[in-house]
Amino acid sequence: MTPWEAVAVLAAGVAAGGINAVVGSGSLITFPTLLALGYPPIVANVSNNVGLVAGGVAGVLGYRAELSGQRARLMRLGIGSVLGSLVGGLLLLWLPAEAFQVIVPVLIALACVMVVAQPKVNAWLSARQSVPHPHGGPWLWLGVCAAGVYGGYFGAAQGVVLIGLLGIFFDDHLQRINAAKNMLSLLVNSTAAVLFALIAPVDWWVVLLISVGSMAGGFLGARVGRRLPARVLRGLVVCVGIVAIIKLVYG
Repeated sequence: MTPWEAVAVLAAGVAAGGINAVVGSGSLITFPTLLALGYPPIVANVSNNVGLVAGGVAGVLGYRAELSGQRARLMRLGIGSVLGSLVGGLLLLWLPAEAFQVIVPVLIALACVMVVAQPKVNAWLSARQSVPHPHGGPWLWLGVCAAGVYGGYFGAAQGVVLIGLLGIFFDDHLQRINAAKNMLSLLVNSTAAVLFALIAPVDWWVVLLISVGSMAGGFLGARVGRRLPARVLRGLVVCVGIVAIIKLVYG
């Protein structure tokens, strides 16, 4: 790795950490950067995942005030995230990449629709639930587990998917939902990172550069993201989701 390549990876890590803290999809910056520098797809994917864990920690710390009171439901949903991530990580190592090339853009598009429709859908669900589920109920748990599978496999835009799911099933402020998304995304990335560190081809220089960059970006992104109004944050989520679909479909 040349000095200029190292600078490029570090800068991509800063941008990815900031985007992940606010919305998600930071891998759409770091992963293509690594491919452009000549890293094999699997090496780029697993090294990127391990490196972004540090940025995830920074994002969670930056949103720690919004995490207050969410411990019980996040512990329940976190189990689904961890299990799903293990499955997704194993699929990445065992299956060809073509397996998810069709379904991933569809999932992101569905997540964008859920984010836009969240206020009305949430009100509709609240009016018809005779017994509310403070933790989201079984359907949310299954959805979070499925998002964990996707996150363990690739991870780009998993934040968009999670915000869409949590926003529909939780009657809560979008900033608190974003904080929950950061925690669940961190669990997914950390679980996959442990798996990859044990059995996958990881480039540790890439991991170091992305870790440093994403941690700085994560703290910066959390400071900015916590000040955004719900409508602006919702619009940003949708914009990032559309960009993710375009990048994944057209490369």
